[in-house]
Amino acid sequence: MSRVAVVTGGNKGIGFAIAKGLCQKFDGVVYLTARDETRGLAAVEHLKKEGLKPKFHQLDVTDDSSVNTFKKYLSDTYGGLDVLVNNAAIAFKNDATDPFSIQASETVKVNYFSLVRVCEALFPLLKPHARVVNLSSSAGHLSRIPGAELKARFANPDLTQDELDQIMREFIEAAKTNSHQESGWANSAYSASKVAVSALSRIQQKQFDKDAREDLVVNAVHPGYVDTDMTSHKGTLTPQRGAQAPIYLALLPKNTDIKGKYIWHDNTIIDWVNDPLPTPY
Repeated sequence: MSRVAVVTGGNKGIGFAIAKGLCQKFDGVVYLTARDETRGLAAVEHLKKEGLKPKFHQLDVTDDSSVNTFKKYLSDTYGGLDVLVNNAAIAFKNDATDPFSIQASETVKVNYFSLVRVCEALFPLLKPHARVVNLSSSAGHLSRIPGAELKARFANPDLTQDELDQIMREFIEAAKTNSHQESGWANSAYSASKVAVSALSRIQQKQFDKDAREDLVVNAVHPGYVDTDMTSHKGTLTPQRGAQAPIYLALLPKNTDIKGKYIWHDNTIIDWVNDPLPTPY
């Protein structure tokens, strides 16, 4: 049975570059997934013209039906999954006119709760030695949380996923009344969502450590400040360079010690709780 890698949000930007890199380096089948089938298929055709052999499957991470359809397809076709790269995400631009309450609910819905949805669906398919990569950000470092009490909740080594879910619901509620900064949050929905992704990765690794399947690994990664639509093409790194650390984590060797970590774009391990935020981003 073929080994299988999946990249969410793979039709452009860093996700596309990760899918391309995995096609070149991963010993198995690579699925480029995207919400929009037309764009996803176009991305796959682009890679095929370069001599690569990705496969496409529609996947809208915000839609239970889409996620469950993909889960059934993977299970029926391959019986499992070896690499999952959770890349799909959104960011409101600095000049967005949407009220902050909308930005908060939409950003957390896609970047955190939809990532959770994908993990809960696909984690049962993970084979021994599987690798999960959660795309975080420099905005996902714990130092981005100004409030000491809130920061301590995130840093708690015994934090559960249910408790993290609750913290993120509290953020959405606080944003509705514009009291989020009083509650210890920065004025950034994107940062809040990515701090949650970083925290989630630590929780997920603890769950993996208790799993009967051998050597399941998950890490969060800051891919760098990359020239993509999400950064309005202000990023200084190419998408290929932004894909470098995620691909490195997706292909970690068996029985690696790099697990449950927060990884910088140059592959260095950053202590998410205690280390200062490295510069440049």
